[in-house]
Amino acid sequence: MRPSFVRLFLLPMRLFLWPLAVAGLAAGQAAPEAVQDLPTIGVLDFFGLNKVQPARVRSVLGVNEGGRFPASKGDIEEKLVQIPGVVQSHLEAVCCDAGKTILYVGLEERGAPHFDLREPPESEIALPAEITALYREFIEAVDAATRRGVTAEDLTRGYSLMADPLAREIQQKFPDLARNNFEKLVGILRTCADDEQRAIAAYLIGYEPKQKPRVSAELQYALRDADTGVRAIAVRGLIGLAVYARLNPDEGVKIQPTWFVEMLNSLSWSDRNHAMRALQILTDGRDASSLDMLRERALPALVEMSRWKTLPHALPAVVLLGRVAGMTEEQIQDAWTRGDREAVIAAATSQKKSR
Repeated sequence: MRPSFVRLFLLPMRLFLWPLAVAGLAAGQAAPEAVQDLPTIGVLDFFGLNKVQPARVRSVLGVNEGGRFPASKGDIEEKLVQIPGVVQSHLEAVCCDAGKTILYVGLEERGAPHFDLREPPESEIALPAEITALYREFIEAVDAATRRGVTAEDLTRGYSLMADPLAREIQQKFPDLARNNFEKLVGILRTCADDEQRAIAAYLIGYEPKQKPRVSAELQYALRDADTGVRAIAVRGLIGLAVYARLNPDEGVKIQPTWFVEMLNSLSWSDRNHAMRALQILTDGRDASSLDMLRERALPALVEMSRWKTLPHALPAVVLLGRVAGMTEEQIQDAWTRGDREAVIAAATSQKKSR
């Protein structure tokens, strides 16, 4: 029963970049003809709201389900921080819920837990051109495979080997490449100013086959990178290592839950989504210290996310809450199947109050 249940929320969710017409970062409002091309909001959801009411946020947004995305993402984010008690805001577009585009609105209220990121590094160093070209070829292969619905991957070696033949063929070159260029990759990850270069380094570091404790340390360092994409790649790499560690307990590979728990309070939906996937694996054995950390540092965030409208996004939070509450996997699945998320929430929050 468990493998099929777990698989529901380990499947990748596609993000898409906010269209240029939506971003409006430098040019202000989008041109009238561009507004006609803005996607429709299929689902509108929130996170980080503790004292601020959703109705207040909706009134500032000026949009709702069925309407078009805001023409200027930056303008809306600036308006949201004018709400009393709000110190930061972030809009993120996600694809898809039954074909509907999702708009997540994240707020950080004054005094709420804060996920701190590093300042972007400033070095102009770069990877050899052939490494960058190979990685871009791999991304093209992954995109093509995703469009065909081929997304399965094998993580048992501690890194991804995809079912798609072309993507897998390229990935099979990465362990040697990572071993032969490991220190250069680490240097890029820690000091390079270019986001894409750091992302490539983070991905390839995960393929170093012999230094898995060092790989773990470098990827955990990358969890606080300034760029969302780099952080997402680091989480995926650590998920692979967590799978490997569970299958090979004698090798001493340790993945600490600390930064994943902190990421549950991030202003980025992507951070939260990826962190929950990692924590599902790390708490699969019901490690008491990890569950205690979730209870003490992230319970409100998990409760909020467990109520998200998009079920695949809410499911990981429900599972983590159930584990915090001491429910069995069967009990959690039964509550989910009945559509009774509130029962799991009540079990987790009542346990918190009783301590």
